[in-house]
Amino acid sequence: MTYLLDVNALVALGFLQHEFHGRVAGWVHTLAARGVPELATCSITELGFVRVLAQAPQYGFTVAHARSLLLRLKTGNALKFTFIPDDHDISHIPAWVKTAKQTTDGHLAQLAKAKGAVLATLDGKIPGAYLIPAQKLKPSP
Repeated sequence: MTYLLDVNALVALGFLQHEFHGRVAGWVHTLAARGVPELATCSITELGFVRVLAQAPQYGFTVAHARSLLLRLKTGNALKFTFIPDDHDISHIPAWVKTAKQTTDGHLAQLAKAKGAVLATLDGKIPGAYLIPAQKLKPSP
């Protein structure tokens, strides 16, 4: 199974101090225990990763630093990444997209589906996407 990470999931995976890094990294670790998971990016998710890290003051990244971080994440030995080329125009937007906030989510979900992947996200409101589960806390001894 190939999982196209949305921008938030990609940022959480790549930035160790992100509030959901443990959640996404734990999910990827669980997948890796079952075999090498194939994670995917596309132009939108890669550009979004760089934009978020370079734009948000709490991260303090430059565009060059964010780009370098993403390239290291994608080419490291721990994970297998693939790149999904985006050949979808607006005619592919799903019918469930009704608001401006849903346009990118709809586009990514449809792109993943068309390429035999599934969109993996932290957002439970995207039809057809895989919601990355929260980590289960182990009881204290």
